[in-house]
Amino acid sequence: MHQKSTLPTAEVTVLPVRARMADQGDERQPVAPIEPQVSPPTEGAADVETYQADRALHAMLARLSGGISPAALLLAYTDWLMHLASSPQRRIEIAQEALVDTERFFEAAQRFFSPGQGPWSLIEPQPHDKRFGRPEWEHPPFNLMAQAFLLGEQWWHNATTGLRGVAKQNEAIVEFSVRQMLDVMSPSNFAATNPEVLRRTFESGGNNFVRGWRNFCSDWTRLMSAGLDVSLGPVATGDFVVGEMVATARGRVVFRNELIELIQYYPTTEKVHPEPVLIVPAWIMKYYILDLSPQNSLVKYLAGEGFTVFMISWRNPDAADREIAFDDYRKLGVEAALDTVGDIVPGRQVHALGYCLGGTLLSIAAATMARDGDDRLKSVSLLTAQTDFTEAGELTLFINESQVAFLEDMMWERGVLDTTQMVGAFQLLRSNDLIWSRLTRDYLMGERAVPSDLMAWNADATRLPYRMHSEYLRKLFLNNDLAGGRYLVEGKPISLSDIHTPMFVVGTLHDHVAPWKSVYKIHRQVDADVTFLLTSGGHNAGIVAPPGEPGHTYRIKTEVAHATYTGPDEWLNTVASAEGSWWPEWTKWLSARSGEPSEPPRMGTDAAQTKNLPEAPGDYVRH
Repeated sequence: MHQKSTLPTAEVTVLPVRARMADQGDERQPVAPIEPQVSPPTEGAADVETYQADRALHAMLARLSGGISPAALLLAYTDWLMHLASSPQRRIEIAQEALVDTERFFEAAQRFFSPGQGPWSLIEPQPHDKRFGRPEWEHPPFNLMAQAFLLGEQWWHNATTGLRGVAKQNEAIVEFSVRQMLDVMSPSNFAATNPEVLRRTFESGGNNFVRGWRNFCSDWTRLMSAGLDVSLGPVATGDFVVGEMVATARGRVVFRNELIELIQYYPTTEKVHPEPVLIVPAWIMKYYILDLSPQNSLVKYLAGEGFTVFMISWRNPDAADREIAFDDYRKLGVEAALDTVGDIVPGRQVHALGYCLGGTLLSIAAATMARDGDDRLKSVSLLTAQTDFTEAGELTLFINESQVAFLEDMMWERGVLDTTQMVGAFQLLRSNDLIWSRLTRDYLMGERAVPSDLMAWNADATRLPYRMHSEYLRKLFLNNDLAGGRYLVEGKPISLSDIHTPMFVVGTLHDHVAPWKSVYKIHRQVDADVTFLLTSGGHNAGIVAPPGEPGHTYRIKTEVAHATYTGPDEWLNTVASAEGSWWPEWTKWLSARSGEPSEPPRMGTDAAQTKNLPEAPGDYVRH
């Protein structure tokens, strides 16, 4: 399963095996344990047992820094400052920009009350910046405050970018961190400088602050409770409780092992296509992102289109699962699910769908199956899934040797990457929308966002095992082994070019996790017909796009194997946009590659050990 290290200091470590017991009514049944494995040391790393004191210190620092490596920040700023110090002409240019902006601002301030002088005379917010979008920000003095802030933000962006000689990643880290610090000082974050808050205060007689204080106390109590009890269940957002308002598609668990529950959904049509659909979601999220409330459920939509649907539900690991490896997710996840689907629907190929990291895993499994002559896959569909991580967006800011080592030491102490660390990293990527705007609304305006199924799912976070996440960061993000043909499965390399199965690949236009141009690189990696669809929206909202919901658009085009390559920018400019959801396009594509509908298959297998497994959504999703 894993390549043995050739380093002279390598030691063979037999990992502990832990068998779990699953509650099944009055019976308790053993769950298949993870097999013992040989764990080679990380390439280029010294024996971790020798430096436990160092790792403990780094873990303590991580708690203080929120998981951000101080060394990575220091190296980035040192790179930028040293090159800035040795660039006198660039420093003069930056200083001149500051003087010109200051002069323009004061001239505009003097003319602000003149007839015909409109708002945003110097600089306008970016289209995605909603902080100053309300009409109140068009009046003095608030408009001047906003313009001063935006001018300063623009100046710092120019000062931290475009400096010759600075490493691109260091430049990105400096620009990103400075932007985060500036966002804290936005006039929209303070009651005295936010006209929306002031208006609400006058209208409510200050009750907005009373409600905001109550919101703060409620959030603080929940945060402290979660900190004291890591096993605390997910936060219920409104009425969106798992199994009651979300994850409600009818089905049953037909297989369970140490890592997954496999759900088979009941058919909703008299006849179904003979080829089943297996969905592999990411384990950094709960599976029911694809089975939200009934009107937003991709599972329900697929069943209504005449498909037999299977879904993997990953178990949420804890500290005792620290040694679960990345390849365990392939073997005990994708492979085990395919075996079970094959028992239920024998002799039929499978349409496999992978979402986010689940799509990356599915591409690894598909390449492995192609290498080994396994032809069980009829098609492969990937949703916002990357297979080349050289341009993985702002997530790469957190991925360098210093940062990965720091995260490894933090996870080494805890056994997992906890939920707060995961949520915090994603929130930083969109801090205006996910942090500061929410704090302003909740604590200054005294409001709460209207609960939604997507909010409930987003609050239901998961943990990641130490070993798996370390291997994922190093092999895929840091070393980009999969794209480079260096990724090993069971000791032998795999190549995405071995995949000849037709592919349907979806990217989202405003994705901050898996940028669509990064997802688009699949065209250059596989030897297969690729239908690429680019839909509006972000990483999650762009995927949860049911028919009939307004505001969705998409572009779609099929490139046959061996076709002349078209770059992403050219593709975007030449492929026409269409209104509506992308879901019908995908089911139409699946139907064209499926047989004539026939009687639905049986539900589950006849194996005695599965007879007492629960109905959907199962047990693993509740923890």
